[in-house]
Amino acid sequence: MFPMNQWYVAAFAWELKDKPLARTLLNRPVVLFRTASGEVAALEDRCCHRSVPLSCGTLDGDGIRCGYHGLLYAPSGKCIEIPGQLKIPGKACVAASKVVESNQIVWIWMGAEAGSEPTMPPPNYAVHDDPRYKYKGGVFHYNAPYQLIHDNLLDLSHLGYVHLKTIGGNPKLHMEAPTNVYSDGDTVRVVRWMKSSKAPATYSAAWPFKGLLDRWQEIDFHVSYLAIWTGAVDADTEALDDPQRGGFHMRGFHGITPETETTSHYFWSMASNSHPDQPDTSELVYQQTEQTFEEDRVIIDAQYRNMARFGSNPTIDIHVDAGANRARRVIERLCSQQ
Repeated sequence: MFPMNQWYVAAFAWELKDKPLARTLLNRPVVLFRTASGEVAALEDRCCHRSVPLSCGTLDGDGIRCGYHGLLYAPSGKCIEIPGQLKIPGKACVAASKVVESNQIVWIWMGAEAGSEPTMPPPNYAVHDDPRYKYKGGVFHYNAPYQLIHDNLLDLSHLGYVHLKTIGGNPKLHMEAPTNVYSDGDTVRVVRWMKSSKAPATYSAAWPFKGLLDRWQEIDFHVSYLAIWTGAVDADTEALDDPQRGGFHMRGFHGITPETETTSHYFWSMASNSHPDQPDTSELVYQQTEQTFEEDRVIIDAQYRNMARFGSNPTIDIHVDAGANRARRVIERLCSQQ
């Protein structure tokens, strides 16, 4: 059901503090923790003694100690201490997963075989380290399959209907915006321009536009995350295909990690710039983005409940589904090759 041998988002760096963090990722129960030396580790969430979740335990130096009988595990998964017992059995260990912390994102390698070595480096999301932007993010839990979230993010025509109070705008303009879809290997790119449009609420609150504006939406789909660059300039002032264009920018990170076949983790951040002549608006953008993504979650959870209720009743595709359908074909191909 899931493409394996991929890097998936397991957490944001700021989630790992002084307690273990339990997450199920692609049907695998995992405990994530940060050692005293700052290393991030991921182990199967099970003590090899009596199977109590290690996430019920405590952090101890560079290891994690089971909360039942005190067995201490190193980041490698090897048990390194059994209270009251000098000899440690050779089989006293649990599976460890490769994790890499980069750009404040914790990536976990989900191999087809547990304990397999990565065959590629983790993604690099440089926006989080770009001094032009300030960012903030969070985590949503969805009671819906992960590909429904992909569908939603690859089709931003819904903004004019679902997000009227924040980043929406004219629904007709959204539905009729010229859309170009490109594919390259395992990636899909969707580019949409909406010229001479009225500023939606978030945009007008964050940037001193003079009137109508030219908006862009650039969506880059990767197997385990999407990078979405949206923004606007005053109408007819800059070319929307200029990678160095100015104006108001919103750069969204969307890490979509399946929990199970029917539930998902959604790791998101939003980075934005502030106008040099105005106060910092990054917190306003963050709050309105959080509201926007909560609106998406409500819609998608309701969508999946209705899909389950109506069963195999047929659905149709329309013109706005081109990007989502290409992404689904990528996932289908990768799953078939496993």
